[in-house]
Amino acid sequence: MNLINNLLIWSEVWALLIPLCFIFPVRKQNSFLKPVCYYIIIALLLNLVANIISNQRAIGIQLPWHSNTMIYNLHSFIRFVCFAGFFILLKQKHYVHIKKILPYLYAIILLLNFTIFSKSFTSLHINGNLMTAESYLLLVYCLLYYLSKLKGEGIVFKSEPDFWIVTGLAVYVVINFFVFLFYTPMIDENRKLADNMWTVHNVAYILFCLFIAKAFSLAKNYKSPV
Repeated sequence: MNLINNLLIWSEVWALLIPLCFIFPVRKQNSFLKPVCYYIIIALLLNLVANIISNQRAIGIQLPWHSNTMIYNLHSFIRFVCFAGFFILLKQKHYVHIKKILPYLYAIILLLNFTIFSKSFTSLHINGNLMTAESYLLLVYCLLYYLSKLKGEGIVFKSEPDFWIVTGLAVYVVINFFVFLFYTPMIDENRKLADNMWTVHNVAYILFCLFIAKAFSLAKNYKSPV
């Protein structure tokens, strides 16, 4: 049981190694994959540092930092920026303007969040408002992707790497929308339940990384439409 718990605790680190094994020099035709590559590398570094800070006593080190919430908040920001870039670079004809507007909407939410609702980027808990907004807007991106496919850009083929990335992202944000929404208030009410909720997040993150790995495994022989 301890082994399983430790694997889940560190899953935000080792799960990223799975798609990292399939990262290759991205073709010019597949430039939409570059933001995802950047995300994998940056997320690995951030999650490694966050987990070391969180588990420093267990691994026998002493650091001057005792909270990793700033790193999780930064990770949320990086994830939105990278995947917004991914969706914008996809060669889809429909909803182009909406996809370009969403980052500005996120910037407004970010400004309101840290000026009105939560004035600290380094509070004691992760910023649930920030992560909930991120997951909601990324879900909107995913829905626009599927609607664009249904609207006349052809059948969604399982050989398309973008399909696997979007599906993995959709699974991740749908599962974690309510985790992010209720996690922060749940910490104060029931810490054990909050920990269990974050375990759900970690399982969803593993699935997310597996979907990205599948996408990269297909991308080597794939040319995006012009």
